[in-house]
Amino acid sequence: MLIDGAGETPPRRAGLRRPSAPGWTLAVVALLVGAFLVRIWGVGHGLPYAYNADENAHFVPKAIGLFGHGLNPHYFVNPPAYTYVLHVVFQVWFGGRTGVSEAYATNPTEVYVVARVVAALLGTLAVWLLYLAGSRLFDRRVGLLAAGLLAVAFLPVFYSHLALNDVPTLAPICLCLWAAAGVLRYGRTRDYALGGLALGLAAATKYTGGIVLLPLLGAAAVQFLAPGGRGPALKGMALAGVLAAVAFVGANPYAVLAFPEFVDGLAHQSDASADTAGKLGLTQDNGILYYLWTFTWGVGWIPALLALAALAWLHRDEPRLVWMLAPAPILFLVFMGLQSRFFGRWLIPIIPVVCLLAAYLALELADWAGRRHPRLRQTIVTLAVIAVCGQGLIAVLHSGQVLSREDTRNAARDWMVANVPPTQVVRDASTGGTKVVATRIVAEPVVPDGWAQDIGRPSELTSNGNRWVKFPTSRSNFENDGTAIPGRGRIVNIEDYERTLRPELVDAYEEQGYCWVVSGSTQRGRAEVDPAAVPQAIAYYEELERRGKLVHESSPYGDGKASVDFNFDFSFNYAPLAYERPGPVMQVFRLRGGQCAG
Repeated sequence: MLIDGAGETPPRRAGLRRPSAPGWTLAVVALLVGAFLVRIWGVGHGLPYAYNADENAHFVPKAIGLFGHGLNPHYFVNPPAYTYVLHVVFQVWFGGRTGVSEAYATNPTEVYVVARVVAALLGTLAVWLLYLAGSRLFDRRVGLLAAGLLAVAFLPVFYSHLALNDVPTLAPICLCLWAAAGVLRYGRTRDYALGGLALGLAAATKYTGGIVLLPLLGAAAVQFLAPGGRGPALKGMALAGVLAAVAFVGANPYAVLAFPEFVDGLAHQSDASADTAGKLGLTQDNGILYYLWTFTWGVGWIPALLALAALAWLHRDEPRLVWMLAPAPILFLVFMGLQSRFFGRWLIPIIPVVCLLAAYLALELADWAGRRHPRLRQTIVTLAVIAVCGQGLIAVLHSGQVLSREDTRNAARDWMVANVPPTQVVRDASTGGTKVVATRIVAEPVVPDGWAQDIGRPSELTSNGNRWVKFPTSRSNFENDGTAIPGRGRIVNIEDYERTLRPELVDAYEEQGYCWVVSGSTQRGRAEVDPAAVPQAIAYYEELERRGKLVHESSPYGDGKASVDFNFDFSFNYAPLAYERPGPVMQVFRLRGGQCAG
């Protein structure tokens, strides 16, 4: 059944020249090609080491693990739909378990590039689907501009370069928006069905992707309130609910088959978002304000302001669209902002709605100005497009240049390979003489364990191909009072690391022959932005600088450019223009006392 007044294609905006049908096709194809290119520019950054902790621990290794223990991921902190997609791609690309396992052990670069390209392809698919959604809700011009903004918005472009589930979730989200637009405009059963399937896939890819339920509900509410629309709306949403459950379970079957594990994973995810113990380094106490600020660089100042103002304009122009487009970003912002931890990429699920709103108002304003200045119509539209997409385009072009250059952590490792031999001479306490042992290093958790290995090259002195022996990292190596047990080590969890530091550790390093200390600003910065919380960590770094010699430093900043203060987003996504290459400031210290003397 058609909802009242919505049985036709949305009216075209008058007064502006539009391309022909082939012209639209060429424009969309060109946009998609450009969107894909900026998403794979620098796709190999950091490799063969995956420096993003989530990328290193979650989807790629989980997808490979499915070859060994079956399709139950035994991990539900993140839903497994993207993991299953990678599993299928690895089966096809590498020929199954043997091929991908060998590649992961000897050439992880290829494995991660394949996984990242899959994310980039799904992100590009989302751009096309948002074009369809915008065309159905408004017209093709709005659809194209909204898709163009999504194509260049910094957050979705940057996270297309990582094998994470944030960007892949955008594809089913935008598909659901297209279906919801169909419900709003036509009220058809097939749109409810498609919307339900897309909703289930979105939630099965990233739990917060389920926010796209609200646009679907809003569209259904419009039909429900229309004359004669109550029955079709109720039946449609019932169908959508059933198909959403089917799609969610189909893409995440062990949510049912291993229900206790699934519940534990959800509880862990919820606890992590609300955990206050791991907040060291947060530079903003108000999550809502933090996310509002994030929009200004993650999407752009002008699009963010346009999206906000569009809600008022829509309320005057076509109020039913407010029902569909307003609840999701508002409620998502409030809910996520009330959590104890917040990161810019957590906004990604609602960015498509922001793009639609911004594109709509930009062209409305352009049409209004064009009617008053007919000779400048095309110029005004061009300026509107630049205003909406310009900041994002500059940001992603800068990001592509940064990501295509050598990571500071790779540069530091290259220096260590050239200057820190795999063996060292230490005193032998039992004989009073000396002996040759594998070189021992301390590396902060700014690098994965594999950073100390020569990938694919076994070592004669250590197991697992380790080039150097890293300071141990087991929880059992930690005394109740927080001090390291001699000869063992201590926790080096990313969140807790700074809380375990104290000046006495430098003594332990020298006594045990850990003569090289590798430090990165993405750990040290957490302490420096909140020194009152971890005074012992501040004292540790002062002691390290006093007793160790700084022998190497790799900086991500260009000559003459100021450094960027620690921030959980900027320190990891390199958005500020001060960055010239990816990575933290890396420092290597050589200790000179104890077994390190000489």
